[in-house]
Amino acid sequence: MPSLSNLSTPGVYIQEVSVLPPAVAGVATSIPAFIGYTEKYPGLEEGGDGTLDVADIKPVRISNMQEYETHFGMAQPEVLTVDVFEYRDADNKLTSREFPNIPQMDENERSKHIMYYALQHYFANGGGSCYIVPIGTYGSDGDGMVSADTLMKGLTALEKEDEPTLILVPEAIYADNYGTISQGALDHCAKMKDRFAILDVINDSADPLADADSFRPNVVNNRIYGASYYPYLRTTVNYRFNTDAGGVQVKVTQVAEDGTETEQAPQDLSAYVGGSNSLKKQLESVLSQTEMILPPGPAIAGVYVQTDSARGVWKAPANVGITAITGLKVNLNDEQHGILNVDPDAGKSINVIRNFTGRGTLVWGARTLDGNDNEWRYVNVRRFFNFVEESVKKASYRFVFEPNDANTWVNVRAMVENFLILQWRAGALQGAKPDQAFFVRVGLGQTMTQDDILNGRLIVEVGMAVVRPAEFIVFRFMHKLPEA
Repeated sequence: MPSLSNLSTPGVYIQEVSVLPPAVAGVATSIPAFIGYTEKYPGLEEGGDGTLDVADIKPVRISNMQEYETHFGMAQPEVLTVDVFEYRDADNKLTSREFPNIPQMDENERSKHIMYYALQHYFANGGGSCYIVPIGTYGSDGDGMVSADTLMKGLTALEKEDEPTLILVPEAIYADNYGTISQGALDHCAKMKDRFAILDVINDSADPLADADSFRPNVVNNRIYGASYYPYLRTTVNYRFNTDAGGVQVKVTQVAEDGTETEQAPQDLSAYVGGSNSLKKQLESVLSQTEMILPPGPAIAGVYVQTDSARGVWKAPANVGITAITGLKVNLNDEQHGILNVDPDAGKSINVIRNFTGRGTLVWGARTLDGNDNEWRYVNVRRFFNFVEESVKKASYRFVFEPNDANTWVNVRAMVENFLILQWRAGALQGAKPDQAFFVRVGLGQTMTQDDILNGRLIVEVGMAVVRPAEFIVFRFMHKLPEA
């Protein structure tokens, strides 16, 4: 439609006038990115020295385990021995079999490449779409090795992806330098300003305080961009065993009719079962009972997803049950929990997972790693600011190179205010009225000087009173004197 000053032909003209301000579309808040080793990474190439170049790392978005298996394969097969008692009669004929104990996996001997299992536990706890950042195949950094330098390449490669909002490195607990990864994840989130790191506290002792003391020196800077969780979880996730290629040994003890026991040399499961499919299934059923202990990060990411979906990113992801587990590696008491939750020296809070009789196993902490900071103490406050900042940033690109005048300022302010009113109505902001919940300021003499305008700067100030969790609920009881 030509401008009115250019009309020259008599006639009737239509102009549509927009009276509504532009809108802010809320970005996704719970899209985790998992960095680690995979069985395969089709389409990627290794450098000549055997290491993976950052440019070759291509994050892939998946929605379920089937997609993961298609792109990246399965878990690394484990090696285990199963005990079998064979009872025989006087003629040495087999009468029955017994499996005297559930096979136990030594955490120090199992594969350190737990990405596949971590994803299983993530989806089991409500997880949805996520990114996989493959940084190498099993053994690419040496048999059973997890390299901090290689994992850091995954963080660098993730900078080119805009969508992820949560960062997890499940295998970092086995890295040759855990501090490099944990601090690197926080630095990455601070640089990108639209994501949050979930860190695991290494749980290699029965003393929570010793584990906390070992972890806290690893995180120094940018602690408001991450949270840590403890202890490890006893899960119902099943190990992968290669039962056809020597991955499982069967140790047979023959028991004679008179009770005499004779131990046989261990043999491959496939050789032991022969052609008996029923015996093979019986042994596989026993193997499926082997307990797997995993760091809590993947399950916590699932909790973030389900909390964001059910309530909103402004709700603290705590007092939520964890599923697909049988218990905790370490059970904490109130005194131990208090020391982890509140660090009076440096404020490096560690969120605890606890089991409560009749209520289940719950996430019982919602602090960032800067737990003494009045502004950024809580996970939900930091993540809500990330959400609003990123949403407003993307919506504001339409105003770049628009006239820096009152008309533009009014449109920008109206756009942000309308978005924040929706958040206030959803329960994200405190206050009985919108002006008690937030403010949006923009204008000459208010947020900008004439010099700002001359230099092309449009400055908007936004303040928000984000809801904070009721971490400590105190009831005060007292006697009331009877009234006459």
